[in-house]
Amino acid sequence: MKIDNKLHWESVYENKNADQVSWTQNKPTTSLDLIKSCDLGKDASIIDIGGGDSRLVDYLLEEGYQNLTVLDISEKALHKAKLRLGGSAKKVNWIVSDINTFKPETTYDIWHDRAVFHFLTSDDQIKKYTETAMKSVNKNLIIGTFSETGPDSCSGLAIKKYDEARLTTTFIDGFKKLNCLTEDHFTPFDTIQNFQFCIFQRSTTDI
Repeated sequence: MKIDNKLHWESVYENKNADQVSWTQNKPTTSLDLIKSCDLGKDASIIDIGGGDSRLVDYLLEEGYQNLTVLDISEKALHKAKLRLGGSAKKVNWIVSDINTFKPETTYDIWHDRAVFHFLTSDDQIKKYTETAMKSVNKNLIIGTFSETGPDSCSGLAIKKYDEARLTTTFIDGFKKLNCLTEDHFTPFDTIQNFQFCIFQRSTTDI
């Protein structure tokens, strides 16, 4: 039976708190370090794909970044993030959208995605994602997925695992690999999930 992704994620965020989902990070250190490594100004346009109620946006605001967008399929997830941020939420552009149907109205200096891309398991979904990134990214693309030694599923959904070579090949048209690394993520349940991160630089400018 085909799962309705929108209903699935709305249910997850309605019924579970941050300490009840495996992807929660108290501080997304690797993502922050990779964003800072881009060496762009605090006015750089940054989009967090599948940001949900991640605290990445909190830390970016604390660092002084001024042009932030958070996209998630779940309106409930974004609502949680807005409540947590309070008045600072007004400084962020919030987008409710499925990444498979997302049609950006602007371009971004940094596209950050931790743990959305690996939920795209069909060739068609992956092709749509890479095409959207090609149309939308001015400078840097940061992707974090489950590695080859990571889990086989997440939140009851199938995922696609990547190593450095596979992730690099997937984005070879239009992007140059700058750096890749793996990270052990310690979940709120005291389990370990291994992630593959890669940061790419836009190698063509025909947006």
